[in-house]
Amino acid sequence: MANKALLVGINDYAPVGPGGPDLRGCVNDVRDMAHTLNALGIVAAEPTAMRILTDERATRAAILEGFEWLLNGAARGDVLIFHYSGHGSQVIDVSGDEADTRDETICPHDFATAGMITDDDFRVRLKGLAAGVNLDVFLDSCHSGTGTRELAVLDAGSDEQTVVYRYIEPPVDWGYFIEANPTLPLRPILKPDAEETPGQLGTRETVVVRRMNHVLWAGCRNNQTSAEASIGGSFRGAFTYYYCQALRRAGVSITRRRLDSLVSADLAKNGYSQIPQLEGNGTALGQKVFT
Repeated sequence: MANKALLVGINDYAPVGPGGPDLRGCVNDVRDMAHTLNALGIVAAEPTAMRILTDERATRAAILEGFEWLLNGAARGDVLIFHYSGHGSQVIDVSGDEADTRDETICPHDFATAGMITDDDFRVRLKGLAAGVNLDVFLDSCHSGTGTRELAVLDAGSDEQTVVYRYIEPPVDWGYFIEANPTLPLRPILKPDAEETPGQLGTRETVVVRRMNHVLWAGCRNNQTSAEASIGGSFRGAFTYYYCQALRRAGVSITRRRLDSLVSADLAKNGYSQIPQLEGNGTALGQKVFT
């Protein structure tokens, strides 16, 4: 059996250096996740098992190539992890295969010129995933532009913004159609060909999705934003930080459902309004993490 991870964190968006819609906590998220996976014996900190893409190296082409590396040769019992920390957005379904929906996206370093990554980009790659492969996907990014605001955005007596949101407005050629049709349903990224239990999507912390061949850990619901803030003296994504903390406390014998509830409680206790959402088939959600 093989255990592999692809970890992507983007602080510096094109152009390289100041000037892009930059973030501050995403590279720290990658470090936190890499340290946690290695410390708990889930994925070894070795180049053959763990790939890390940050900042200008996390281009659209590199992320998609890395995702293919992650899935290549996967067989029953393998443990695969894809973690993305960076900006998210949403666009109208420009491919035309589902013209009545809009897509959530993730934003590579060069999204402004190369384009965002949508579920259509992942669809063909996930379709061939062998039965019995354990794939956990983590998205610490905003799922829409209509999210709630945090209460404590500014430090007392300071003008510095201490909580920022990982959302990028879509380009006007895609974003206009969402503005003109605000009631269009949202098609979540990385859930191709899955069937949601009616009435559950976006309304609960844990969502059972029949025939889903992976597990999705979303940093927030699909109508919220994911925050990054100064935590422990460094900027980090709130979801990734509290996920790693909870997993280290609990160990790998905890179930996905139980771990999700611990992360949600920690976020709420520390004043974050975002509610993480765990999605997958019923069997996977009740199993121990990474099995």
